[in-house]
Amino acid sequence: MSESRGPEGATERLPVLEKTTGSGDYGQSSSAADHRPPPPAGRAGRFWSARRVPAALTALVLIVGAGFLLYDVVSVRAGRPAMRWRRELADQLAHRPLDDTWALVGAGLVAVLGLWLLVLALTPGLRRVLPMRRTHTDVRAGLHRDLAALVLRDRAMKVPGVQSVRVRMRRAKADVRAVSHFRDLDDVRAELDATLAETVRGLGLSRRPALSVRVRRPGRKG
Repeated sequence: MSESRGPEGATERLPVLEKTTGSGDYGQSSSAADHRPPPPAGRAGRFWSARRVPAALTALVLIVGAGFLLYDVVSVRAGRPAMRWRRELADQLAHRPLDDTWALVGAGLVAVLGLWLLVLALTPGLRRVLPMRRTHTDVRAGLHRDLAALVLRDRAMKVPGVQSVRVRMRRAKADVRAVSHFRDLDDVRAELDATLAETVRGLGLSRRPALSVRVRRPGRKG
């Protein structure tokens, strides 16, 4: 409503009509936020594992080793002899050649351990969680492989002619093995392809896995 001044100074209200977009009814208002297009779906990266167990073990080993070394250094500074293990280690490192078998084995174990820690630090992990499309920048969602395989199996069991289904879900591929006890195998396979392709699209995954569908007859008993 708006106000205007009349010729005699009186105030009178002028009617204002508001129309809802897309409807023919008057007297209703609409917000621009209600008509904003949905945000485009984007791809999401994989989830990173916290690596709590490797991080805890590495921290424990470093803390224990640093504690023993610090205790030995303080003991030497206080006038006491160095611990036996440090004297033997220093003697071995001084007299044992670099091409010695035990030296090579120890160096190989240390190199493998360091490589393992680098792999853990540079790879995301959580391979069993499939990232889903991000419709909001501040929301991330993931779907467990077993749950995705269960959904595909349930949808495949609803196809006429399917007796049993085994689904193996991977990050980039879904292997479906079905057994059909009636209907033509080509017809069952075609319907499974269409049904499972629609199901995969409905999962909302960031990266749709490829489908591999095989149908066979049940084996003979005995």
